[in-house]
Amino acid sequence: MSLPYNQRTCYCGEVSAEHVGKSAILVGWVANRRDLGGMVFIDLRDREGTVQVKIDSDTDPQAHQIAHRLRNEFCIALRGDVVARPEKMVNTDMRTGAVEIIGREIEVLSESETPKFAVDDEIETNEEVRLKYRFLDLRRPRLQNAIRTRHRLTKVLRDYFDGEGFVEIETPFLTRSTPEGARDFLVPSRVQLGHFYALPQSPQLFKQLLMMSGFDKYMQIVRCFRDEDLRADRQPEFTQLDVEMSFVQPENIINVIEGCMVAVMREIHGIEVPRPFPRMSYAQAMADYGIDRPDTRYDLRLIDVTEIAQKTGFKVFTEAVDAGGVVRAIRLPGGAEMPRKKLDALTEELKGIGAGGLPLVKVAADGDKLIFETGVAKFFSPELTAETATAMKAEPGDVLFFSADTETNVCKYLSWLRQTIAQRRGLIPEGLWNFLWVLDFPMFEYSTEDGRHYAMHHPFTAPLDEDIPLLDDDNPGKCRAKAYDIVLNGTELGGGSIRIHRADVQEKVFQLLDIGPAEQRHKFGFLLDALKYGPPPHGGIALGLDRMVMLLAGLESLRDTIAFPKTHRAVCMLTEAPGTVATEQLDELGIRLVNPPDA
Repeated sequence: MSLPYNQRTCYCGEVSAEHVGKSAILVGWVANRRDLGGMVFIDLRDREGTVQVKIDSDTDPQAHQIAHRLRNEFCIALRGDVVARPEKMVNTDMRTGAVEIIGREIEVLSESETPKFAVDDEIETNEEVRLKYRFLDLRRPRLQNAIRTRHRLTKVLRDYFDGEGFVEIETPFLTRSTPEGARDFLVPSRVQLGHFYALPQSPQLFKQLLMMSGFDKYMQIVRCFRDEDLRADRQPEFTQLDVEMSFVQPENIINVIEGCMVAVMREIHGIEVPRPFPRMSYAQAMADYGIDRPDTRYDLRLIDVTEIAQKTGFKVFTEAVDAGGVVRAIRLPGGAEMPRKKLDALTEELKGIGAGGLPLVKVAADGDKLIFETGVAKFFSPELTAETATAMKAEPGDVLFFSADTETNVCKYLSWLRQTIAQRRGLIPEGLWNFLWVLDFPMFEYSTEDGRHYAMHHPFTAPLDEDIPLLDDDNPGKCRAKAYDIVLNGTELGGGSIRIHRADVQEKVFQLLDIGPAEQRHKFGFLLDALKYGPPPHGGIALGLDRMVMLLAGLESLRDTIAFPKTHRAVCMLTEAPGTVATEQLDELGIRLVNPPDA
């Protein structure tokens, strides 16, 4: 008679001391088998963990015979007795390490070919192979934990927002193409030949319409789509927590999201995060850290030394300043111990992202005075040395790194240097969860290439009340937005803004963005119509769910937070999507391929 596998006693990873002396039915996959002749040991794994099973040929010969032919990833059911391990045999690295199962009966439910890679967190495997055999990859404890963390997170989010009076409303996946930034994924219509839907990059316009419909508080855990180049933290389809509220200012949104993050950290990690979260203006973030999502777990701030550098006579500094650029520096405490080889390697890496080089000096003591050595030290007179050391709060044994270029480039190079040094020198404390709000973003970015302004967020972001007059100014780039980003440990979790609900302000913004009446009507006509019918002041935010899981589960890639992700080439290795389709399907859609793919 077959083992009643549908009557399992508990999950493998849940077997504990309270089960000692009882019979158990377990099911799962063979994670490891150790055949010692008269004794076979099996590590049996399921979603909750692993338990050790011991089968003795003397007492259970039939079970031993079956165990002898088991291989990794065989799916089996077994019946056995739970016993306590001898004290000296307890495995503290396993959740079930204080017990083991004496196997009495085994049934092979299905066999497995030799896996293409070891189903083991400790063994590195080519990612494309992992994604091709994702069903095996997902058996690994690390990925099981990631997917289950995702499940727990979505439950916490829904429970929290339900308690706060939000209504979850689904918005359409087939909508109109209104490209702003990233490219849309297009879906051809069979019924309306020559016309296309677009998969939404976000539910932005629909959630604003819901506020105009009087729902007051909306949330949705929603799938979004962007046809853009991929990185470790990008996927063509991703999930976000989408939130919108009526009759609010930034403070209201911030309070709700802080409460949400406190609930998430409490439920997922058992940590109480203090409120309110620190806040920082965009201008301060760029000045002190060179990036709008700074990691505040460590210092290494950027210091502006433009005035001092201009007096050094060092051509790299003076030419940058004369061209309207800046000179900033980072002090690395104790960095003077870094060997020349490492400093040269760092310089070459920085050149790889566009920098001309990495000017530096090492700080030493000469009696009661500080002196600069090596690098560009010869360009600093004793007076300039003292002035720079004071500005940088330098001490003997430090190294000072400089960057001279446009402000944008200096921020880019030094923020990269700051993060790289912190990671490589172990300057990032473990166990810290530093949340941060970055506020007062610029409304617009100016493109010298196109000779026009672009919205830094989107065309419906409201300016700060006191900055509305700047929309008519000669330099609208000074205008700041009612926009806010939430950052965790240097990763942007999400961002949002208060929306424009006044027609006159929206018209000025469209003019500055060079969006004329015809384009407004073509892209946003339905929203402009709704704005004529008593729209409430409203605003919201969207947080990347995949990024949240990545941080909470301690992962380095978004792909490990998604059950079936795409590669960096936007390919699903498992299903081989995207793929070709039959000519008949294309004919139905009225589509002809100019460059058909190879068969």
